[in-house]
Amino acid sequence: MALEEGARCRLLLVRHQLEQDIKPSYLMDHMISDGVITVDEEERIRTYSTRRDQAAALLELLLRKDNRAYISFYNALVKETYEDLASLLQRDLPRISTKTRNSTSDVPSLNVQTVLSEGGVPQRPVVFVSRTELVNRVRDNLYRLLKEPGWITIFGMAGSGKSVLAAEAVRDHGLIEDCFPGGVHWLSIGQVDKPDLLVKIQSLCFRLEQSLDSQSLHRPPNSLDEAKERLRFLMLRKYPKSLLILDDIWDSAVLKAFDIHCRILLTTRNRTLTDSVSGAKYEVEVESGLDDNKSLEILALYTNTKLQGLPEEARSIVRECKGSPLVVSLIGALLREKPNRWRYYLIQLQQKQFKRIRKSSSYDYDALDQAMAASLEVLPEEHQELYKDFTVIEKDVKIPAKVLSVLWDLEPEEVEDILEEFVNKSLLFVDNHSKTNLYYLHDLQLDFLVEQNRTELESLHAKVVRQYQQHYRDGPPTSRDEESLYWFRYLTYHMAKANLSQELYSLMFSLDWVSIKAEILGPAHLINDYVEFATILDKENSDVRSQFQDFLSMNGHQLEQRPFPDVVQLALSQPQTSEVYRQALQKAQGRASSGKLYFDWLNKSSVESLPHLVIHPQQGSIIYSACFSHDGTKVASCGTSKNIKVFRSTSGEKLTEIADQDDEVLCCAFSPDDRLIATCSSDRKVKVWNVERARVMRVFQEEHEEQVNHCQFTNTTRRLLLATCSNDKCLNVKLWNLNKPTSQNTIFGHFEPVNHCCFSPDDKYLSTSSNDGTVKLFEVSTANEWKTINVRSMFAEGDEDVLVKCSTWTADSKRVICAARNAVLVFDIETSDMLMEINTSRLSMVQYCHACPTSNLLAIASSNYAVELWDLEANKKKADCSGHLSWVQRVQFSPNGSQLLSCSYDQTVRLWETEKVHTSSAICLKRDSDVVFSDKDIIVSAPDNCNRLQVREGLMGSMLFQSEEKPSRIRCTCLCRQPPVVALGREDGTVQAAGLRARNALRMVGNRIQRLLASNTKSVLAVGLCSGRVQVLELPSGKLLASLLGHTKTVVHCQFSQNGQRLITSSEDTTLRVWWWQSGECKVLQGHKEQVKCFSLLPSPPTSSRLLSWSFDGTVKVWDMENGEMLQDMEAHQGAVLACHVSPDGHFFATASADKTAKLWLCESWQFVQALSGHQGCVRSCRFSWDSRRLATGDDNGEIRIWSVEGGSLLKICARNGKDGMDSLHGGWVTDLQFSPDDSLLVSTGGYIKWWDVEKGEALQTFYPKGSALKKIHVSSDFSTFVTIDNIGILYILQRVM
Repeated sequence: MALEEGARCRLLLVRHQLEQDIKPSYLMDHMISDGVITVDEEERIRTYSTRRDQAAALLELLLRKDNRAYISFYNALVKETYEDLASLLQRDLPRISTKTRNSTSDVPSLNVQTVLSEGGVPQRPVVFVSRTELVNRVRDNLYRLLKEPGWITIFGMAGSGKSVLAAEAVRDHGLIEDCFPGGVHWLSIGQVDKPDLLVKIQSLCFRLEQSLDSQSLHRPPNSLDEAKERLRFLMLRKYPKSLLILDDIWDSAVLKAFDIHCRILLTTRNRTLTDSVSGAKYEVEVESGLDDNKSLEILALYTNTKLQGLPEEARSIVRECKGSPLVVSLIGALLREKPNRWRYYLIQLQQKQFKRIRKSSSYDYDALDQAMAASLEVLPEEHQELYKDFTVIEKDVKIPAKVLSVLWDLEPEEVEDILEEFVNKSLLFVDNHSKTNLYYLHDLQLDFLVEQNRTELESLHAKVVRQYQQHYRDGPPTSRDEESLYWFRYLTYHMAKANLSQELYSLMFSLDWVSIKAEILGPAHLINDYVEFATILDKENSDVRSQFQDFLSMNGHQLEQRPFPDVVQLALSQPQTSEVYRQALQKAQGRASSGKLYFDWLNKSSVESLPHLVIHPQQGSIIYSACFSHDGTKVASCGTSKNIKVFRSTSGEKLTEIADQDDEVLCCAFSPDDRLIATCSSDRKVKVWNVERARVMRVFQEEHEEQVNHCQFTNTTRRLLLATCSNDKCLNVKLWNLNKPTSQNTIFGHFEPVNHCCFSPDDKYLSTSSNDGTVKLFEVSTANEWKTINVRSMFAEGDEDVLVKCSTWTADSKRVICAARNAVLVFDIETSDMLMEINTSRLSMVQYCHACPTSNLLAIASSNYAVELWDLEANKKKADCSGHLSWVQRVQFSPNGSQLLSCSYDQTVRLWETEKVHTSSAICLKRDSDVVFSDKDIIVSAPDNCNRLQVREGLMGSMLFQSEEKPSRIRCTCLCRQPPVVALGREDGTVQAAGLRARNALRMVGNRIQRLLASNTKSVLAVGLCSGRVQVLELPSGKLLASLLGHTKTVVHCQFSQNGQRLITSSEDTTLRVWWWQSGECKVLQGHKEQVKCFSLLPSPPTSSRLLSWSFDGTVKVWDMENGEMLQDMEAHQGAVLACHVSPDGHFFATASADKTAKLWLCESWQFVQALSGHQGCVRSCRFSWDSRRLATGDDNGEIRIWSVEGGSLLKICARNGKDGMDSLHGGWVTDLQFSPDDSLLVSTGGYIKWWDVEKGEALQTFYPKGSALKKIHVSSDFSTFVTIDNIGILYILQRVM
């Protein structure tokens, strides 16, 4: 609708005066709020250089607008105190029709504005941002007053925007027309005494009467009672359908003066005020503040700036304002006057200088601190003192009433009453969504308390500690309720803030505290404490602080397991010089006296270069990718769990979890400023997330047709792009601009899946690695191919396909490094020449590689569970980082190069300190070992991965013998007791036998050596070769005594008879042979259809000797060794026989099979006795007790069952309820079982070692190795010493603590 002619003429008539005086920028704020001009129109007006030109442009625009624009302009003049100019326009103000009014619900009509102005309702603030949800809640309650009078309470803390909300709620034509046609009347109250209250009511009555005829005017009421009656008469008789708004009510006594059975809306900080009056009551709580976007919008409007044009300080100011509409508006108004003071006001907020953030609006208090203080002054003095104690509560922390009961030394019921008062007065907030109510302060309230009580902070924190110590003088709490959780989380914080250093040392250097806090809260909180309070703790003893922190970091993944592990046992694996170990040993010795089992790892000092932090982020899920943030403080991980988790890199504490993924997440990457994370997944989706809020910011259109393998941001925000690559055959690499829903560029070049993409450090190039055997380099600015590096050509022709897994750039952007097969290749990008080739184990595949951004180091992840660290300058391996239990999928250096992370299919992320890994850490032992126990000593021999034979003395930890490095792999070793000799066999068939302190003969004996065995009675050595040849050598000379030909395939097991005259061997050729090795006579035992992995000599009468053999063919056979006759052939199982054991009394033998059963048999008659069913996995191990009355069986699910031999009944199931994160009862297959001599204990190996109470079937102790997959455990005769080697080559010599 066009502007009325009268209004147009009036505008033209006074145009010259308006152009001379008005400031258009101030007026346009109001007109934009009313919706009569747009931001673009405002921008066009601002392009004029002078104020007068801008005024002329604004008036020219008004002449093209409608009546609403004229009215808005008039109102803006009034609000900006141009009353003289507004009066020039007033006589020709146009009227807006009802039809027009109803069609513009967002902008109040002139009639509504008139009603509100006449009622004294405040205008909208100069800068206004709608809070639609809260406004609608108030309006919904106002409609409830249509049927009957009542009270609506808007309550909230100081500065939460209650008054603006009340005024906005009634700024609605439909609401006034339907519910309050008699008008809306506003009365500001505040903190008043009775005389002031009387004056306010007199003023209201006068205003109401003045609107009536002149005969309705009366003298002012002289008392509150008279005033109340006068107001009752006016509201019920003269204005029966009107609304009375009482703003800023403090006292219930004041409210009683308005208890006149009318419709009232009130704002207050005390929600309980209406308890003292009658009528229907409704509440609207204003708890949550403005979100960041709303707050930024306010600052933009105040400063006449577009959102995108706000300085970087704007977001920081918004965070400091904590969502408070008051504080944002105060800052905005100040910036409007001083637009160059963004940094200054940010600093004032950060330093809590509330006095300097002074009045710049119609708010009742000159500064923010006065508004806060006013809320406290209404409390009784004793409650003001109690409220002061909230000063020490950390931000965003919710506290249970029981903690305050301890702090205030009051009964819980008294505490709850006091807290209710605080809540009702909006001095405290309550979260009643948990089992117990939790109380908390708004950040601004807490900031105010800290500023007010700054000189008392130390004493207030000390009070908390003293009250805790008094209440828990008999020991810390052990429950898991909210009270206990608070003390475990924040007791150390209070001690540190109270400067109670000795108390902090005593607590944090205590293994008891570590144990109970780790069990209740997990290890991450503890690690954070040692990091946060390191400065204080290091004054006492920096070594001890490091020892406790390292213990938690390296065992954190174990401390997250349930059932909770024994912390003392874990601590016994710490170095002997550690305070953690000293305390653990002392506790273990004390508890051992009452029968508790503990085991000391005697040779732990030989272990080096283990990760300094192990995180288990995706419980039960494989991890595909992990990455550092660019500031190095965070680690993100993703995998099959379909979510992303973000952790602190110092402690493993979870910071954020993003759980809105639709499929497995294959890769995640931080943006350069760490505010965003990009993810790509199997469902072809590419998403970008806000890290802090865990919300999706952008879901790109699904342009990839196959799974998206990798994503990476550019390294700087100068031109922020995201690169992705996929399994598509053609359009498989894309660049995305975060401001666009579709890709910015699709990069062509590869016609096979692309596994990885990587920006060069200078963001000039993008490298892509593909299954087509090439690495391509693309110019980022043009998306054009710059160069192709043919990696396939570096491998021999005719080999299988060359798949390039990934590529990485050196820090100078001059070399690109790629991984393919078991090699890593380094290329010069200018010439495409290969500069270096690094070959890893031929039995593994390189999964990933990453170049350090600050040094010449290169990290390589491989399928053999290893992480290798190479020095590119020296072309030399620096270390093998051992610890992962499955394929390593990803490695990445931290931005400063000090740390390296690796993630694996074993569900862990491990962090390594690059300066603390050593070349010696690359040395690990093979699991085929031999052990000799003597009275007070242990000797262990095993080959290492450097092809040297090592012989170690366990108790002393010294190296007794180490051979020189061999050119070929050592396959096996064995020890002989007397004389003390050791022998080894190599892949090339060489056997070396040597004394333990002197090297001896070396003899070439044929092909690869498969098995060595020393006779118990003679100084001879039997050697089984892969060629099928068996040789017997004299020890220690190495003289060949016999070469036994007969087997046609690899010899897999051999054993001397008790008198040493016969040698029994088994082979992959399915036969066994009994050799009279001195004469060369041989008996061939034929009958098995598959290889014979093992056999056992049966107790025999003097006249005969019998042999029991079992095979993968499912059969068990009994042989007479004297004549080679098969005495019995038993079809024992439907699957392969995996283990067999003969009872010590010689009456029974047991078999265990892949068919998930075990069986009992009689030795004399060879009859089947009993099938032992119930296992859910392959039964891999079995063992009789020494009294032959029980049989223990173990399966691949980690379950152990104990059976009665006599009746075959099941006695106990061990570890039924103890599954760990690897979804196994034992961390893996149960591979070995051994009973103690008195049959009361059972030790088992699998993923770890467990000791059991045989009668109860309960686990007594667990030892967690650094690796996994233990094959066999060697046990001393007194059951006090245990020796094994794990899959990463670490030797464990464990001795029971007595």
